[in-house]
Amino acid sequence: MKDPVVGGDRRSLVAEFIRRLDPDVRTALHFDDAAVMGADLLVSLCRVLMDNTSSQPWQDRLEAFFEEFDLADVETGLDFTVAQMQDRDQMLAWFNSFKGRNYHLFALRLLGAAEYRRLIEAFKADSAVVALALRRGIRALMPFAVAWSDALGNMTEQQRKAISKNDLLGIELTRGIATIDETIGEKVIATLPMQLTAATADDLSNWRPDNLPEIITSVRHRVVESSTKRLERENSQLVRKIRGAKDALMHSEDGISQAANSLIELIDRIMRETFSKREVLAWIEDNLPDEPDLTYEKDNTTLPTKRAEALCFVYRGGPVAREANEHDNGLGPSLIHDTLARAITITRTSLQKFKHDDDGTQEEKDQLLALLTGLEGALLLGLSLSHASSPVTFDHPPVELDA
Repeated sequence: MKDPVVGGDRRSLVAEFIRRLDPDVRTALHFDDAAVMGADLLVSLCRVLMDNTSSQPWQDRLEAFFEEFDLADVETGLDFTVAQMQDRDQMLAWFNSFKGRNYHLFALRLLGAAEYRRLIEAFKADSAVVALALRRGIRALMPFAVAWSDALGNMTEQQRKAISKNDLLGIELTRGIATIDETIGEKVIATLPMQLTAATADDLSNWRPDNLPEIITSVRHRVVESSTKRLERENSQLVRKIRGAKDALMHSEDGISQAANSLIELIDRIMRETFSKREVLAWIEDNLPDEPDLTYEKDNTTLPTKRAEALCFVYRGGPVAREANEHDNGLGPSLIHDTLARAITITRTSLQKFKHDDDGTQEEKDQLLALLTGLEGALLLGLSLSHASSPVTFDHPPVELDA
C-alpha cells in the first residue's frame, strides 16, 4: 500500500486513506461520504491553486480541477462544506468531535497503531496544504487593505463621519491582517509538516504587527504596480499622467502645480472615458434617484456631480440594490463604493489648491505624494470593484453633454 503522506497525488491524503477503509469502520469513525468528498475538494483545490510549477492561468487550472470530479460528488462535497461554514456551532461541534482524547483512543483501538499513525500523518499533511493556502489567501488581501488605508488617508475624520456614523472606517485592516498572519504562523503552521508542501521561505516567515510599517512599505509597491497595470489595460495614456506627475515632482521647478494638474486630468479622463455624462445621469435615475448631491443645474441643463461620476465608475454602471444588514439599510450606495467614490473626489478637490498656489516646499511635495498614494489606492480598488461588477449595456452610443 502506498504511503499516503509521500504519494504524488494532488488529492486529499485523508480522503484517499478513508476510502480504503471498511464501510463499517468509516461509519464508526464518523466519516460519511459527504465529509470525505468535502475534504477531497478542499485539499485538492488548495493544491491546484498553489501549483507554482504550472504555466496555466488559475482559471484554466480551476476548470481542469472540476473535470477530475464527478458532478454529483462535487455537489455533495460543496453542500457539506457550505453547510459547515454557514452553521458555526455545527462546524465547531464537528471539528471538536475529532479533537478529543477519547476519540483518538477509540480510533487507535479500531485501526491499530500503524494505520492510526498513517491517518494522523495524512491529516497533518492535508492540514499543511490548507494552512499554506490560508496564509497566502490572507496575505493576498494585504495590498487591498493598504490601498484602502491609503485611500482613507486623504480624508479627514469629519469626511469619514459623513459616510459612516459608526467606526467601520476606523478599523485598521492592515494590522488585523498582520495579527491573523502571525497567529496562523505560530498556532498552526509551526505545528505542521510544511516541508511536504510548496511553501517557500517567505511563506514560513511570520508577519508581525510590530513590523507593520516595513510590511506596508513593501506591499505598497505592489499596490502601485497593480494600479498601473489596471490603468494600462484601461488606457496607457492614463499611466503616463501618473508618471508625468511623479517626474514633475522630482525634476521640475514648477513641479507641484504640474503634478496636480496631471493628476486632476487623470481623474477626469478616467471618469469621462468610462461613462459619458448622459450615461451617468441614466444610471442615477435607474439606481439612486433619491440620493442627494449627485446632480446639479447649469444653464438649464442637469449635469452629474463628480461624486456621481465616481460612483458610476466604481459600480461600473451596474446595479446598486443589495440586501440590508445591521450596518447597511440597503438603500443608497454601499459603504465601500461610497467611500471609494468620495476618496477619489476628495483627492481631486485637494489637488485643486496646488494648481495655482504652491511655494514648492518639501512639505507641499510630501502632501502631494500622499494624495498620489491615496489616489493610486482608490483607483486600484475602484478598478477592481468595477471589473468585478456586471456593466450596464446602453442602447445608445456615448453622447457627451457640455460641462
